[in-house]
Amino acid sequence: MEYIKLWDGTPPYFNEEFKNENNTDIVPSLSPYILPIEKDEDGNVKKRGCVIVCPGGSYVGRAYHEGEPVCQFFNDHGINGFTLNYRVDPYDYYAIRSDVNRAVRWVRYHAEEYGIDPDKIAILGFSAGGHLATMGATNYDRGLDEGDEIDRVSCRPDAALLCYAVISMTRELTHEHSRYILIGRLEEELKEKLVGQLSGELAVTEDTPPTFMWHTASDNCVIVENSIAMASALSAKKIPFELHVFDKGEHGLGLAEDNPGARQWPALAADWLKRLGF
Repeated sequence: MEYIKLWDGTPPYFNEEFKNENNTDIVPSLSPYILPIEKDEDGNVKKRGCVIVCPGGSYVGRAYHEGEPVCQFFNDHGINGFTLNYRVDPYDYYAIRSDVNRAVRWVRYHAEEYGIDPDKIAILGFSAGGHLATMGATNYDRGLDEGDEIDRVSCRPDAALLCYAVISMTRELTHEHSRYILIGRLEEELKEKLVGQLSGELAVTEDTPPTFMWHTASDNCVIVENSIAMASALSAKKIPFELHVFDKGEHGLGLAEDNPGARQWPALAADWLKRLGF
């Protein structure tokens, strides 16, 4: 698997004490799944949409079945993909959020060389990776005044796809372990301030990108009310969204190939993206 570092130098919030033998778990990177560049009869590149995939894993790891196979599925539907190898425990909110924002900037900055439309970049995530995608879709900027050239590029995604996602950091809805890794070790006052900022249903604005969501009603790890609350918030702000709730299925289904109901979600998501011009 190829790893493209998100930063040429030391990434922000890097901690030497967190180093491991191969560095792949602590150096934020993207793994590309890029289709061959095609040109029209006039020699112009046919630009494709792109999906940045954030595997789940409670912010302590990244599940393989929610990464590469998902990118390959979207490749089969004419959409480029990258798997985001974001930092996990013992890193917290500061490093993890910077990884998702930088990933969107990096893909947009390098869009031309990969034949990607810079206005058709989606962020997709599963479970805790779904929370990361939610952060990316609600906590972004249009470019910074400091940093390198990539930092000056917008990190707002053009669409978000949230798969049985941890949307909320509120006690009523959250997945407690994901919350603990992300903000649980921060000072109490700061932690409470961040709950609103990092709860998708509380952070939606009129500028939040169109959002696709799916969940199962029987998920007892990350409850379906996360997606329902997000749908209500999007509706209140008149943001286009699509929500699919399948009746049965355990948490962590990935492409859900063995689930008679939920296995429909990848095709539904690909169709939704195509309708957005991806």
